[in-house]
Amino acid sequence: MKKSAKLLSAVMAGAMVLSMAGCGSSSNSAETTAAAAETTAAAADSSAAESKEATSNTDATVIKLGTTVNEQDSFQVCAEKFAELVKERTNGAYEIEIHPNGALGDERTMLESMQMGTLDMGIITSGPFVNFSSAMGVLDMPFLFANNEEAYKVLDGEIGKELLGTLEDADLKGLAYAERGFRNITNSKKPITNAADVAGLKLRVMENDVYTATFKALDVNAVPMAWSDALTALQQGTIDGEENPINVIYSYKLWESQKYVTLDRHSYSTAIITMSNDLFKSLPEDVQKIFEESAQEAAEYERQWVADQEADQLQEIKDHGMEVVENPDVDSFRAAVQSVYDAYPDYADYIKRIQDALK
Repeated sequence: MKKSAKLLSAVMAGAMVLSMAGCGSSSNSAETTAAAAETTAAAADSSAAESKEATSNTDATVIKLGTTVNEQDSFQVCAEKFAELVKERTNGAYEIEIHPNGALGDERTMLESMQMGTLDMGIITSGPFVNFSSAMGVLDMPFLFANNEEAYKVLDGEIGKELLGTLEDADLKGLAYAERGFRNITNSKKPITNAADVAGLKLRVMENDVYTATFKALDVNAVPMAWSDALTALQQGTIDGEENPINVIYSYKLWESQKYVTLDRHSYSTAIITMSNDLFKSLPEDVQKIFEESAQEAAEYERQWVADQEADQLQEIKDHGMEVVENPDVDSFRAAVQSVYDAYPDYADYIKRIQDALK
């Protein structure tokens, strides 16, 4: 209605100018008539362009992407960058609609929804993937990577791509590895300086057999549960603590329920940009390429964002009263969890390939 009114007003204005031209000299009349025609044509072009833009936005294919995190989390940063790149590179033909805060379910539920084709996409931590591809569990092995650079070398290389490919048997398409980061232990009971200190604590772990086995090897009462449930349990004191990267401890203000942080960096956790495989295969080939390249670029952007934020986030964690053990006895942790490697002989080949790739 507004566009029609604007066009009508412009046409009427042009008509008035033409009418006025009849009262002047012939030369002035000709000039004024031309100006009026130009004004009317320009208004029509403007209205047509606005209509075309509105039609383009209306006709865009909307892709729903879910996360379980809040808008301050690095997953949101990744999702927004991915959405920006896809919209730009498809000239607005595809728009990514982001649903944070677990609005579309917990992580396992979202993966199951992607399998069934009732959800388009999600950014999901590595934990639940072992339930859909047993091979993915190798990435959750404790102390597999010494630093971020080692993780990126493997994940962005042949082994990482091969592991993403195993998800296709579960009707999932892994596009790229974003980052959750190196995980650390928090608790409300005591400072932890070595493996013996953690024994007996009741800690939430991701819903993943490797994580459960790792903490059981440390004599922890490991409780697998969804993150949304864990936040409530931490507040109510029904569990003593949890394990997560610094950016999660910060973005969820875990100082409100936790007193102690131990930077043991026991495992590196990925965040996989994941899609319904049926939906991915339904896209034109050029759009598939755009989604894959945009996902990789968004993942690398998010990794750098995490690195840039970490020092300030750690300082703010301290400022809010959390006691941080920055140099625990990591060797004691490594020794205690060696049994986890013995318990998963199926991962031996992948582990050797990863170790060889890092030499």
